[in-house]
Amino acid sequence: MLIGVPREIKAQEFRVGMTPAGVRELTSAGHSVLVETGAGAAIGLTDDLYRAAGATMSETAEQLFAEADMIVKVKEPQPQECRQLRPDQILFTYLHLAADPKQAELLMASGATCIAYETVTSSQGGLPLLAPMSVVAGRLSVQAGAHHMEIHQGSNGTLLGGVPGVEPGKVLVIGGGMVGSSAIRVALGMGAEVTVVDRSITRLSELDEQYQGQLRTVYSTTEAIEQHACEADLIIGAVLIPGASAPKLIARELLGRLKPGTVMVDVAIDQGGCFETSRATTHADPTFVVDDVVHYCVANMPGAVARTATMALTNATLPFIQRLAADGPRQLFLRDSHFGAGLNVYNGQLTHQAVADALQCPWISPAKALDESLHLKTA
Repeated sequence: MLIGVPREIKAQEFRVGMTPAGVRELTSAGHSVLVETGAGAAIGLTDDLYRAAGATMSETAEQLFAEADMIVKVKEPQPQECRQLRPDQILFTYLHLAADPKQAELLMASGATCIAYETVTSSQGGLPLLAPMSVVAGRLSVQAGAHHMEIHQGSNGTLLGGVPGVEPGKVLVIGGGMVGSSAIRVALGMGAEVTVVDRSITRLSELDEQYQGQLRTVYSTTEAIEQHACEADLIIGAVLIPGASAPKLIARELLGRLKPGTVMVDVAIDQGGCFETSRATTHADPTFVVDDVVHYCVANMPGAVARTATMALTNATLPFIQRLAADGPRQLFLRDSHFGAGLNVYNGQLTHQAVADALQCPWISPAKALDESLHLKTA
């Protein structure tokens, strides 16, 4: 199979879909890899490193999209990339379609097989291709939040860890999953007073046991979120419903009751955000203020640490890319329902229920879509 790795063109996105080490593994197995010139240059992954690993370099994205059997990316394809996709081509990347109806429309029109990293599941109930970026984003959320708590960033000048004689900042983490637990680790490490709210008593018990009383755990209700949000200096939104739009857990009317200068970091912004006042921002202009509350809603947070994020992502995606290249999507999805859960668009149809529900569109199960496609090809 010929695998194409284009340069990312989303604003301030410097990650790349595959490292030279990943290229070497695939070419050693007999596959061909076409990498767009300069795809990894910003993070020190030069064209020469890719060539040494066995890749062929493509001077243009147009050439790469025209030739590759499978496109491996990081972020969702931009409109001009969607229009270059074709039937019988595989797209493997983060899609986050629930908050992006235009992208969904373009991907369905392309006829390509579109697999979303964020909805691939595991037999343990996890999201193995979302996990590495969740860890990165969770850790970054506190780092970014602490920076924007500084007075010259528009907040009230609270030091997250405090100093002797002055109490530390208070952090509320909404959601105790991969993002939330990663945020908790950093916030506690910085000396903050941390509260986590979650609807899973089992998860709260695990976190309580892990941190041995350093962390306040609270069962998530609207009242609990409102109470602890009003006390917080930094709020981390870390909720996820796989494939679906994020629930809105901080209402617009609550902002007037928060401390002036409170910072809210919405890690769920790729799925529409979990604060009612959230809107996507970029690394170039990461924040905005509503009712004296600073909102940080960067839609590709891990892009700030693009080298680390690229390494972590390739570690997770490479085994799946190898399987796709060896077996093709049809047989793989029929054998592995967890991988099949990653199929979002197939043969012009949405194939993930949560995505379709969020977009208020019809959908078809992956198994039925694959079956219908087989009948069409053999008719």
